[in-house]
Amino acid sequence: MNEPFVKLDLHGMTQEEARKVIDRALVSAGPGTYHLELIHGYNRGTNLRTMIGDWYRYDAKVKRIMPGDNPGVTILVLKELY
Repeated sequence: MNEPFVKLDLHGMTQEEARKVIDRALVSAGPGTYHLELIHGYNRGTNLRTMIGDWYRYDAKVKRIMPGDNPGVTILVLKELY
């Protein structure tokens, strides 16, 4: 996968299922991938948002974690855009 911006829909997934999907995306992310946009939802997705922040905060590929345009989206920045 060498797309610059990748969207992953995590609606309805458990934390373990979502982690597997995110891990696969991180492994397959090429050098041209800038960030992963994780769509987890707002009402029931807050536990996924918390898991993403806790689990991927210290991942070697993730430069930083930032909120998306709405509270149901979290972005993992893999490479900075200058």
